Amino acid sequence: MMISHLSIGVSDLGQAVEFYDAVLAALGYRRLYTGPRSVGYGTPDGREPFALKQRSASDIGVDAGFHLAFVAPTPEAVRAFHAAALAHSAQDDGAPGPRPNYGPSYYAAFVIDLDGHKLEAVYQ
Repeated sequence: MMISHLSIGVSDLGQAVEFYDAVLAALGYRRLYTGPRSVGYGTPDGREPFALKQRSASDIGVDAGFHLAFVAPTPEAVRAFHAAALAHSAQDDGAPGPRPNYGPSYYAAFVIDLDGHKLEAVYQ
C-alpha cells in the first residue's frame, strides 16, 4: 500500500462517527481512538489508515475529483457497507454490483457521505 494514512474533514464529528462506525464495521474495520476533535479507524491489528477531523463546514471544501475506496473482504460486505451508508443518510452513487469495465472481478458500491465525500467499497 502506497499511502500511510488519510484524514478527511467533517462538519459534525458526532454525526460522522455514527455514520463511519456503521459503514466501516460492515467492512471489518473499527474505531481505534476518539479524541475531542478527531477519530481514527483501522484494522483489528491496530493499523490506523483513516481519520476524521472536525472542521467548520466552510473549511471542508470537498473536491469533485476526490474519491476514497475501502477494501471489502467479500461481496456481502460491499452490500452491507452500501446498506449501512444509506441507512445513515448517505446518498446512493452506485448500487452494489460487478463493474466489469474496472476489471473482471471488480465488485463495488458507491455512496456520498454526509459532507459530500465520494466513497466506495470494493471487493476484487
